[in-house]
Amino acid sequence: MAAKNDGGSAFPQNPEWCSGKGGMTLRDYFAAKAMQGWLASFPEEAEFKDGMEPRIAAFAYRVADAMIEARDKPQRRG
Repeated sequence: MAAKNDGGSAFPQNPEWCSGKGGMTLRDYFAAKAMQGWLASFPEEAEFKDGMEPRIAAFAYRVADAMIEARDKPQRRG
């Protein structure tokens, strides 16, 4: 199975200044933004059932994957 395209580092770091794994991937960043926007669209009084978290996270990553796929395709103009 091929590795999923994670879009690379969302916030590239200079290895001379920083150590570690490179931080958040673009896929993680897109998923976080998708989840944040989607959850913000619900009224404040909305309640989610226990156990919904994995489904919400999976949805956010599906949106992120679609964003990366669209980003990698040439865009038509006009």
